[in-house]
Amino acid sequence: MFSRRFEPPASKSFSKTSKANKSSSSFSKNNGVSKSRHEPRQHRRPATASSSNVPNQTALSPTGTLTPSIVTLVIGKDQRIFAAHEDVLCASPWFQQALSDQYMDPQNSKRIHLPDEEPEIFSSILEYLYKGDYYPRLVHNKRRNSWEIEQIDDEGRGSNESTVYHHGVDGDILKDTVIYCTAEKYGLEELKRVALRKQGLQSGIQCSTILTSARYAYANTPDTDSKLRAHYLALIIRSRSTFKRSGTMQLEMFNGGTQLFFDLFVALCNHVDDISSAQNTPRSNRHFF
Repeated sequence: MFSRRFEPPASKSFSKTSKANKSSSSFSKNNGVSKSRHEPRQHRRPATASSSNVPNQTALSPTGTLTPSIVTLVIGKDQRIFAAHEDVLCASPWFQQALSDQYMDPQNSKRIHLPDEEPEIFSSILEYLYKGDYYPRLVHNKRRNSWEIEQIDDEGRGSNESTVYHHGVDGDILKDTVIYCTAEKYGLEELKRVALRKQGLQSGIQCSTILTSARYAYANTPDTDSKLRAHYLALIIRSRSTFKRSGTMQLEMFNGGTQLFFDLFVALCNHVDDISSAQNTPRSNRHFF
């Protein structure tokens, strides 16, 4: 893929190295979770397949038989430009449809505008379509026979980040959650599984980030979703000792406006019932017979 900007360059960008310090979460009855605006980030690294580091486009082809048809994608409010092979994009049912109907720019049959997407997230989507994974990658630890997220510690870059600034919520949310929801939109089921597995490996996430991400997940997945929503319910229950002391949780529940908290109540009831059933053994009930 190729990545460049319209002239003049937009002032907003995504960067790990130039990321503004995060402000503490703030809440209001009207707006629920909110944060003071961050300066958006530059990309932490170049796009997956930029013209500067991939001299041969077909080198990224899964089959080596890509057609030369290139689609231009205009992403985000800053109109960042990406380019990808039509064959690669058509692995997504959404793009397959988009390339043949009303989503196309009538003045350019090979241009798609996606103003609501985040460039950093869309870069990861394209990286997955070309390589089968996105940064940071899943790696298999043969000694432990378990999956882990690769740890990158390049000079001046530090370890990978698990959150991404999202204009839609005006704050940071878990990157893997946004990718999961975007994969849901584009019909990429395997990418959803990859994103969910990566999210399950994350740790040390602030309560406010978890709750903001859970809200986003509920707002951007169908009611039939049984994976990402269940992940958040289980996460909050496992960390209940932390959440019950959290002022963030209290304000979130006060603000409401989401199915999340009713589902959480049901899940907690089921959890209590399971514990009660385990303790209610035949031995303890002999006096009832």
